[in-house]
Amino acid sequence: MKKIGVRLGNWLLPDQAIALLEVPDPGMMKGKRDLALLPILVACGLRRHEAVELNISDLQQREDHWAIVDLIGKASHIRTIPVPDWVKDLIDDWLQAGGISSGRIFRRVTRAGTVWGSGLSEKVVWHVVREYARKAGIEKLAPHDLRRTCARLCHQAGGELDQIQFLLGHVPVQTTERYLGCKQRIRNAVNDRIGIQPKRRMGSEG
Repeated sequence: MKKIGVRLGNWLLPDQAIALLEVPDPGMMKGKRDLALLPILVACGLRRHEAVELNISDLQQREDHWAIVDLIGKASHIRTIPVPDWVKDLIDDWLQAGGISSGRIFRRVTRAGTVWGSGLSEKVVWHVVREYARKAGIEKLAPHDLRRTCARLCHQAGGELDQIQFLLGHVPVQTTERYLGCKQRIRNAVNDRIGIQPKRRMGSEG
């Protein structure tokens, strides 16, 4: 008889998350891209398909805070995702280095360091996560594990359950809102508190 239970999956401890984000080389074009991509997964909780479909125009100011606005996620549910300042800085660094001013944020990078194409595939995101996890000494890490990590770290940092639900777009957010009378905060957002920003960033060496 099949057992009924809950599949918890994997997640990272704060030190492991920091170690993962320290791996990409900001002196290389691919490193700049991946140093922006990984935080989108682990600090903002995006799914793979949400990350690859992210456009520059999706990043807007809300309540004096950067956010990914009106993201269409699983089952066509729409949500707004706060973006911590340090994540926005890494995205800006990548866009400036890659000469990207419109369209999809994340693009392919050749071995020679040339940015090309109009987007990135989910398969590439998978390989990026596995590559840096291996280099950080982390086994069996998948992109969705970074989403789980985001939820865990927000909760451990004192984030309220309803704010985490808003961030991740879990259903039924609307039911939670009706029951609790809660409203999502963009300023002082729940994922501002997780404290995993890498020390080596913004093109610095060492």
